[in-house]
Amino acid sequence: MTDIRAAFDHWPSPPPRGWAADDLDHLPAEGPGGEPGFFEHVELIDGALVFTAPQTRFHERVVFGLRVVLNAQVPEDLAAVTQMDVKLGHRMRPCPDVLVVDAAAVEDDERTFYVPTEVRLAVEVVSPESEDRDRKTKPSRYAEAGIAHFWRVENNGGSPVVYVYELDPATGVYALTGIHHDRLTIPVPFPIDIDLTALPR
Repeated sequence: MTDIRAAFDHWPSPPPRGWAADDLDHLPAEGPGGEPGFFEHVELIDGALVFTAPQTRFHERVVFGLRVVLNAQVPEDLAAVTQMDVKLGHRMRPCPDVLVVDAAAVEDDERTFYVPTEVRLAVEVVSPESEDRDRKTKPSRYAEAGIAHFWRVENNGGSPVVYVYELDPATGVYALTGIHHDRLTIPVPFPIDIDLTALPR
């Protein structure tokens, strides 16, 4: 489809061919009813457009804090980014909360997504409206795509708890390698030491 606006003839149902990952690059600035910023926060999950709810302050500060501390510790060939999609397939384009990707890919300011081979770590900070996606759907899709490292961050009374997973190459699924409450110290995908009680705000 060359003109994505034609898809809105079928709104709110998907177009006859279904939504595709590349469609996200051609969504209009306004919604089908002229709503400004309608598509500002949208992901494609298994062919369905998913609109994310407004984020909480916990979510925002943890995402910001992790990006800052990860960028202070990554080797020169990697970089931590936020609000960037990962194209996992024709009908799968989630937007992880934090990504660690190849620095060469980050240098391209025209990019709107990365591919799994460029991703070293995907992080999801769980929100009440996205619990199932962050705990079940997205991790399984990241694993299927071969992303070797995944973190799930939960809110424990206002404090972040990080569940660290590593891809088991024999099974193709994530294995839990640790649950970190106050401090996160791990050797992969690069040496990381984070004081979770003092993330930058």
